Amino acid sequence: MTSKLNYLIGVSLKRKIKTKWFIIVNLLLAVAIIGIVNMDNIINYFGGDFNKKQVIYVIDNTNKSFELFSEQLEITEKGFSQSEDSSYELKLYDKDIESARKLIEKEKKPWVIVFDDDPNTTIAVTLISEGYIDAIDYQLISSSINNTKVGLAIETSNLPIDEVINLYSSISIEREYLDEEKLSDEENMETIMSTMFPIVILPFFLLVIFLVQMIGAEVNDEKSTRGMEIIISNVSPNTHFFAKIVAGNLFILLQGSLLLLFGGLGFLIRKLIGSKGFFQGFEQNYLSLIKKVLANGISNQLIYIIPLTLILMIFTFLSYSLLAGILSSMTTNTEDFQQLQSPLMLVLLLGYYLSIFASFFKGSIFIKIFSFVPLISAILSPSLLILGQIGLKEILLSIILNFGFNWLLIKYGLKVYKVGILNYSSKGLWKKMFKALKD
Repeated sequence: MTSKLNYLIGVSLKRKIKTKWFIIVNLLLAVAIIGIVNMDNIINYFGGDFNKKQVIYVIDNTNKSFELFSEQLEITEKGFSQSEDSSYELKLYDKDIESARKLIEKEKKPWVIVFDDDPNTTIAVTLISEGYIDAIDYQLISSSINNTKVGLAIETSNLPIDEVINLYSSISIEREYLDEEKLSDEENMETIMSTMFPIVILPFFLLVIFLVQMIGAEVNDEKSTRGMEIIISNVSPNTHFFAKIVAGNLFILLQGSLLLLFGGLGFLIRKLIGSKGFFQGFEQNYLSLIKKVLANGISNQLIYIIPLTLILMIFTFLSYSLLAGILSSMTTNTEDFQQLQSPLMLVLLLGYYLSIFASFFKGSIFIKIFSFVPLISAILSPSLLILGQIGLKEILLSIILNFGFNWLLIKYGLKVYKVGILNYSSKGLWKKMFKALKD
């Protein structure tokens, strides 16, 4: 039996790997992933310039706002992006507002800020642009203008210089934790989760879909060509069933490893050629954040988060492959299988969205209950674990429930598979399935 199982696994893997389709798809994936990681450098190479600064012309009718606004914009931008390089280039414009409007109509890209005296609000400001201004840029400009207004108001109030310095000095907030196990870096984990973790969840989500489609298509192909009769006459349905499951999961693990390899190559190329585009600030901010978090003990959690997540993912791959094999044995063509697999895809999609929005349900009982559901726990439980909504006991319980769910699928699914694999008629099929389960 072992030799026949190994033979069927080998044949199934060769059918998937030794094809032009597999080579072409992975070449396209490699190009796409490496290209996405280095997108800013590629666009720069073909003429784009993400380092080009936004030109802002300032008409200072107050004769005292320009320098203060320049300082406040620099301070505000550094506080937001933590980058030494400014994204803006300020120029003092000595002409009137009508000339500024004509300049914008001609060049399109520059912005114009006009400062005027106002006895009621200290200053009045007009911001002129050719079109829509990005929300982040507008927030930075708006904050800098408000800080400029405050600065000018302080200057006209004749306060002593020491008091002015105190007003402008930043506040150092002292944190106190009643629960010593709660680290300040846990506040940063939600930021990491919301940006970095979907990068892990999305490939897993796509690989599960691919696994279900692949097993279903292969079984239905063998049934439609009547090749199933020849196979089952030489091996038992149990051997055939396990061969499909093992081969499918091995292929998915291989494909997942290739995706990691392509991502690694992308970052290696990025490191070799350097980062000069819009990802540079993102890299600096999040690398510094991750280093800070790891340096303060969060790395101790990753020691068990990573292996437990991998175990859950493997069990979930197994669950979906078992269900795909069982459902495909009950159908006679690919169209019927597509209909049967729809509930599986809806459950998977539910888990995907719950994991993304997990931080919005903090403390909710229902999100914790969903983290134990076998088909979605691999997506949801690690998210909740990182956010601190569940602990080690809960994720171990999820693994146990996944193991039990797979055991039930194997025990009862094999009975259904034996009946359905050689059935070529959909009439009375469900009655036969339920009868097989009772036997």
